[in-house]
Amino acid sequence: MSALPEGKPAGAVTVLVTRRVKSGHEAAFEKASNDMTAAARDFPGYLGGQLVRPDAEDDNEDPALYHVVFAFDSVAHLQGWQQSPVRSLALAAIAPHIDAQTQRQVSGLGHWFSAPVGPKQNPPPRWKVAVVTWLGICPTVYLLFLLLGAALAPWPLLPRVMLLTALVVISMTWLVAPQLTRLLKPWLYPVRATTTS
Repeated sequence: MSALPEGKPAGAVTVLVTRRVKSGHEAAFEKASNDMTAAARDFPGYLGGQLVRPDAEDDNEDPALYHVVFAFDSVAHLQGWQQSPVRSLALAAIAPHIDAQTQRQVSGLGHWFSAPVGPKQNPPPRWKVAVVTWLGICPTVYLLFLLLGAALAPWPLLPRVMLLTALVVISMTWLVAPQLTRLLKPWLYPVRATTTS
């Protein structure tokens, strides 16, 4: 899926979908998912999204789980997509390639965590890192374009890209990423239940 082209408006709704893909169906599933994304792009309010593949090098991550994050600019536009025959056909094409699907609708960061953090933590799976990174970079880039786009328009492309990416890295390192990590820490590092004998 393509990353969001713009920052999310205030009323935007983000949806996280997790699908367990059948062994040997990965390529067919990814094609069906890409076809579904292409169809969604034609719907009003679609902002974009990202397909996050399982991390084959992470022993703690289920290799069959794929995650999709996408957003619409309003609940009404999201519902228009969700209730459309086009989406129903796309889901029918995906269905033969998956064993299970879960969906979480997120309209704000507070919905993404609830449990306190314990002293022992495992690194979060790569897909969660990708989601948090996207949540930070997308609005940061959008804000920088709003603030500096007109002033930098006369610049040559390379210096413009160098400055903007440097500002994104600085903002993410010292401002945005630390705040997101703090807010989403319970989601990134959920408390694991312990058993006593």
